[in-house]
Order: sequence, then structure tokens, then C-alpha cells
Amino acid sequence: MIPAAPAVPRALGRRARVVLLAAVAACAACGLVYELALLTLSASLTGGGITETSLIVAGYVAALGLGALAAKPLLRHAGPAFVGVEVVLGLVGGVSAAALYVSFTFLGSSTWVLVLATAAIGMLVGAEVPLLMTLLQTGRGGDAADTGKVLANLNAADYAGALVGGLAWPFLLLPAAGLIRGTALTGMVNLAAAAIAALFLLRGHLRPAVRAVAVLALLLAAALLAVLLARSSDIETTSRQRLYPDPVVYAQRSQYQEIVVTERAGDVRLYLDGDLQFSSRDEHRYTESLVYPALARDPQRVLILGGGDGLAAREILRHDSVREIVQVELDPAVLDVANTRLRGLNGGALEDPRVTVVVDDAFRWLRDGTHGEFDAVIVDLPDPDTPTLGRLYSTEFYGVASTVLAPGGLMVVQAGSPYSTPDAFWRTVGTVESVGLGVTPYHVLVPSFGDWGYALAQVGPAPGLSLSPHAAPRRFLDEATLAAAGGFPLDRQRRLLAPSTLDRPHIVDDMRRGFER
Repeated sequence: MIPAAPAVPRALGRRARVVLLAAVAACAACGLVYELALLTLSASLTGGGITETSLIVAGYVAALGLGALAAKPLLRHAGPAFVGVEVVLGLVGGVSAAALYVSFTFLGSSTWVLVLATAAIGMLVGAEVPLLMTLLQTGRGGDAADTGKVLANLNAADYAGALVGGLAWPFLLLPAAGLIRGTALTGMVNLAAAAIAALFLLRGHLRPAVRAVAVLALLLAAALLAVLLARSSDIETTSRQRLYPDPVVYAQRSQYQEIVVTERAGDVRLYLDGDLQFSSRDEHRYTESLVYPALARDPQRVLILGGGDGLAAREILRHDSVREIVQVELDPAVLDVANTRLRGLNGGALEDPRVTVVVDDAFRWLRDGTHGEFDAVIVDLPDPDTPTLGRLYSTEFYGVASTVLAPGGLMVVQAGSPYSTPDAFWRTVGTVESVGLGVTPYHVLVPSFGDWGYALAQVGPAPGLSLSPHAAPRRFLDEATLAAAGGFPLDRQRRLLAPSTLDRPHIVDDMRRGFER
């Protein structure tokens, strides 16, 4: 007897093709969410500069091509292969954020996990299109034009799904669920799409035994992601605590950054994306040195750019001449922390009737140009260790900041450490000078930071370092200390460096090089 030829899977009906294309869109959305999660983690864990971003994007695109090639041997079994790819993609993508976070906090590095996750996710996503194209064409016949129409529909569904994923990540998943839960939920969506394909759309393409294995794999993967969702808070709390020497008493991931407050034996510390912003034991040294030289001419109207913790505003409000403070802070979550957790340190300064709080990007707000002039400008922004922050240490930024200075007004910039990051410090000084301001650099010892520097500037010649006769009592800064702050030792003399600009953000590279002898 001649054995019967194996049955050829029937072509998908019109309704099944539409539902499969919807599943394609869902899978495409999931794939882009995983990619965006990797970029978000890169920014949070390693600073995520243009180099890291380029490597992730280029690596992901290259992996798409490799995945498409790797799928060629699977095309004869496109149905089972597609379901298998989606199960593995849902699991790998769903746990990627947790794996990266844990590896960074426990091992001190997440680079190798980031590379593996980018390659794995890219290859799995890349395998989808040839498998789906095969499924959609099976049993259809048709000419080249018909094939082109199928490919057009497939691409349209793929790109539409990518759009949904690109919008869902920053506006829904990340703010509502966070990194770990957001990717785990996305993995669940991926598994749901695979389940619909396996149980309903591709029944004719899967033998009963294969379908049973697919269902078992789906259930196991869903169970693992369910456990991750249930324990995500514990995983994040345990991992986060390993990053900080003191107990974490508050943690929140805002739209812009991770905000952490720690406390031990009365020492309260604020961290933004892992970078220390202040320690309550010595913040008075930093804050007094930042603020009081700029108040030397008894200003009435003061602008603070950054400084959302409220500590600079606290000191400025103690100066009798001040009638108005405009505080510009990007992150409303930082302001919420300042008015709650940090209220005991800043004295509720941001709720004082003399303070107008503006939630906006400092650069964008300055460019509006409708805010009038200020007698003093305090630039208290985080260190420029990412391109986003580097733009706030550029010639362009200081140029627009100088336009709001009233005649005789003073501007002070926190400029980092002349000892640990000397190139970044002196480049900041040179960049402020590049807009035509006279600049006087100075530095003091802040134990939790080390040697810390500032740049005092005005229109005209470099200003002298002095304190107002009417300055409020201080704990650290006096005339003698301020006079000494203007001197630099032989091993930290002035470095003449090109200014940092939007086109050439040299200061970001300076920060990453860090300490140099």
C-alpha cells in the first residue's frame, strides 16, 4: 500500500487572516516595548549616552536580520515555529527588565545581560516576519502582485503595532507599572497573542501533539511571568537596597528619573538615578556656598533653575532683601518629595508665598523670554553625565540664562568637582565665559561629595567673592572661607578647554572619564 501524502495546511480564511494580522500588531507592539525598556534601563543603570543608545539600536536592528535568516530552516513548519518564537519572546522580553536590574545591583554590571537581551529579543522579533509571511501565503497561490499585497498588509500591521507600543511604553506602562512590571505585563500580552494563534488561528497547522506542547509551554511561561508580577515589588526593593549604603525610606520612578531617599541615624540623603544630590549632614556647606556669593548685592528677585529639593530656596528666603523667587523644576515628583519627605530640611520653602514654582524644562522656560529680569540666578542642576543633562551645561543654555540677568546681577552655577572631574569643572567655567560673562571659579569641601566647585558670573569683568553685610547667619561660609575658596592648588590649576555646545557636548565625555591626574 502506498502511504498517503501528508495533508497540506489549508489557506487561512479572510477572518482568520485579519485576526492573525491583529496578533501581528500586538506582537510588534510587544517587541518595541522590549526595545524601549532596554533603552530605559540603559539610561537608568549606565547613564545611557549616545554610545550605549547607538549600540542597542544598531545591535537590535542587526539581530532582526539575523533572526530572519535563522528562521529560514523553520519555514516548512511555520505554524509551530511561530508559536514557539512568540512563547520564547514573551518569556525573554517579560523577564528582561528584572534580569538587567538584578544583574546590575548584585553583580555591579549589566552590560553583558544588556547585550544578550538585545540580541535575543532582536533575533526573535526578526524571525516573526518570514514565518508570518509563510503562514499568510500558505495555500493561496497567486502571483507576485498578490504576494506584494500580503506583504503590504503584514508590514502595515507590524508598523501600526510598533506605533502602539511606542506610545504605550512612556505614557502608560512605564508610569503606571514601572520597568519590571511593565515588561512582564507586555510578556503576558505576547503570550496571549501566541495562545490565540495556537488554539484558534493555526489549528490546521499544528498537530494535536504539537498543540498540546504549545499549550503547556504557554502555561509555564505565563506562570513564570505571573510569579514575577507578584514578586516584582520584593525583587525591586531587595535589588534597590543593595545600591545604597543606608536604608531606603522612599523610592519612586517618575516620568524622568528614579527618586530615592535614604536615612540612617538622622542622615537623610536624596538620590536621583543613583546619583547623590545631598546628605543632610553637610548639605549646608554645599547650599551656603552655592547661594550666598550670588546674594552679595542684596537681590530682590531671584531665579532658581533646578534645586527642586527646596534647599537653595530655604537659604534665599532667609535673606531680607528677597521679595520674589521663581523656582523652575522639571520633575513634579521631586517637588512632591521636597514638600513631604524633605520638608523638615527645607522648612517648607517651596510653599512660601514669595516662591513661584514652575514645572518646566529650564532650557525651554528660558527660551520663552517673557519672564522679566532677575537680580540673581542660581543654576543648581544635576551633574551632566547624560546628553539630556549635558544640554543644560552648554553655551546655548548659558547664553539664554544670561539674558534674564538684570544689570549688576549675579549668576552662580554648580560646576562639579575640580578634583574628581577637573575637565568637567573647568569646561563648565569656560562654557559660561564663552557667552561673554566674567567668571570667578571657587570651591569648598563638602565631605559627602569631596572637593566641590562653583562658577560665579556677571556681565562684565569677573566678579569678586564676597558676602552681603546683611546676609543671614550661616553655619559654614564666612568671609575668610569664601576668600580661600577662590584659590586652587598647583595640581588643580585652570585648564583651557573648548566650550561644551549642543552640537559638541564635550562635558558629558568629561564626566564619564572622571578622575584624571
